[in-house]
Amino acid sequence: LTAKAGGQGHRRIAVRLGRPASTVRGWLRAFAGRAAVVRAVLAVLLVALDPLAGRLVVHGSVFADAVEVLGVCAAAARRRLGVLGAVSAWQLASAVTDGRLLSGAVPGEWSNTSWPLGTAG
Repeated sequence: LTAKAGGQGHRRIAVRLGRPASTVRGWLRAFAGRAAVVRAVLAVLLVALDPLAGRLVVHGSVFADAVEVLGVCAAAARRRLGVLGAVSAWQLASAVTDGRLLSGAVPGEWSNTSWPLGTAG
């Protein structure tokens, strides 16, 4: 996700990850389809974790902005929660989306509505 946010295409990312280009393209499309919701939910979570976090860097694309807030939110969780918050951005995103960040399902089709993104459909 960070490579795509930085301007790389799915083929180059696929080579770097050792995955089929079609798989990486699917992941990126799935994320792009929900990037606005991810950005909004994580921005709310960021304020809950660190009310003084300050302004986020705006990158000019919803995709890149969602990746940015994901990283900042993970860092805020680590600062706020210490060892309990020592999770990667990927683990945070997986928890917030009930493991469906890159799935083909749209938020309205997610079954676990107890998660923030599960109710955004």
